[in-house]
Amino acid sequence: MKLSNFDFDLPKELLAEYPAENRDESRLMVLHRDSGKIEHKMFKDVIDYFDEGDVMVLNNTKVFPARLYGNKEKTGARIEVFLLRELNQEQRLWDVLVDPARKIRIGNKLYFGDDDSLVAEVIDNTTSRGRTLRFLYDGSYTDFRKKLRSLGETPLPKYIKRDVEPEDEERYQTIYAKYEGAVAAPTAGLHFSKHLLKRLEIKGIDFAEITLHVGLGTFNPVEVEDLSKHKMDSEEMQIDEKAAEIVNNAKLAKKNVCAVGTTVMRSLESSVSSNGMLNPFDGWTNKFIFPPYDFSIANRMITNFHLPKSTLLMMISAFADHDMVVHAYEEAVKEKYRFYSYGDAMMIL
Repeated sequence: MKLSNFDFDLPKELLAEYPAENRDESRLMVLHRDSGKIEHKMFKDVIDYFDEGDVMVLNNTKVFPARLYGNKEKTGARIEVFLLRELNQEQRLWDVLVDPARKIRIGNKLYFGDDDSLVAEVIDNTTSRGRTLRFLYDGSYTDFRKKLRSLGETPLPKYIKRDVEPEDEERYQTIYAKYEGAVAAPTAGLHFSKHLLKRLEIKGIDFAEITLHVGLGTFNPVEVEDLSKHKMDSEEMQIDEKAAEIVNNAKLAKKNVCAVGTTVMRSLESSVSSNGMLNPFDGWTNKFIFPPYDFSIANRMITNFHLPKSTLLMMISAFADHDMVVHAYEEAVKEKYRFYSYGDAMMIL
């Protein structure tokens, strides 16, 4: 498989700028791998495809307001700072992306807030756009995090050209988000409403929760034609014993295990035992899944519609037949499904 196998024409108007009015009323394409059949449904119809004892695996990471705007010392130039990863809690060190990057050099100071109440110093160049910042803040760590949260805004993907609106704070977050650490939402989970989760629970569906803190590496463009040469950024993940037990019991009972999102699928496949069961895990993964690939844990997945040449499209092409996915995406474009983070959903059975 080459990079060019994953290219297709995506009309710009199909990139979803806003979420559906109600979470569980986005559209749902159901793709049957055994027959290639495609159905067009509403997301809340997922309940019709699951039975008692089936398991849905959810990613309970929580998005933090990772995008800050500061001003450069002396010139006052406005600089966007995107918080990627905390490197050292005590020293307030963070890996960040800066834009425009050409203006920011080691030793520069950046000021945040109307009153310049937060200051950061650039101490390292990590990539052409990346920097390491040391935040100069004398208060407690708790106060520092509160300050970051108050100054930051919801990190909507760059393709969304509008300003962040108050509703984005809630809608760019799953309703089961618990552990802060992601800079992008696990978007397949955005379609679940409290009401739908309750209905699934009443029907006897079990839920296993794992945590993968989504980084921007997931969305980094693939720049090599030979996919085996692409390197994914590492992302922090955790699968506890309870989640592993729920999944393994379902597998032993021959029940369906559905990965809600590519982040969940990558997590599950990062911790497989030699006999094809799920192991607890606490660490980092840089697993890159592309065709051909044999999946060990989940036999179903729910995902959004992804961009051309993205690693996410490559993963679902590995899970379903590549030609089948090409056909499904042609159908999605024809039927005007909404793509990307705030877009519609696809369930692969």
